[in-house]
Amino acid sequence: MTPEERIVAEARSWVGTPYQHQCSTRGAGTDCLGLVRGVWRAVIGAEPEVVPPYTPDWAEPAAQEVLLAAALRCLCPKPVGASAPGDVLLFRMNDRAIAKHLGIQSSLNPARFIHAYTGHGVIESSLSLPWERRIAARFAFPKGAF
Repeated sequence: MTPEERIVAEARSWVGTPYQHQCSTRGAGTDCLGLVRGVWRAVIGAEPEVVPPYTPDWAEPAAQEVLLAAALRCLCPKPVGASAPGDVLLFRMNDRAIAKHLGIQSSLNPARFIHAYTGHGVIESSLSLPWERRIAARFAFPKGAF
């Protein structure tokens, strides 16, 4: 199994986990960051840094790109259009908002992604045009870590 296939398989194993802010436990509760953290732990090992407490709005009132900054420290940036299964997607929920939602691309044809969504838990969704337009950044997990 390739590293990308391992990432997608692990992310799919989280489907059905309830949404729980600031949690990262498969089957018990997670948020979107917790899903990415849990996949990292299962596929790579220890997390690269301690995650400080965060609010559900991700510092939106202060217009601070906290999640984007963390992703740039820990993941490998890719062009937004360079889609591959296993990529971490960072979304802006509207054009003027900070980036505050994460998902993992699970397939290309059809385009799908796995994410923890308030009120739904971890689900696999179509990467439809409305979601695709919200992608602020795309990342790969570090290759040397596998």
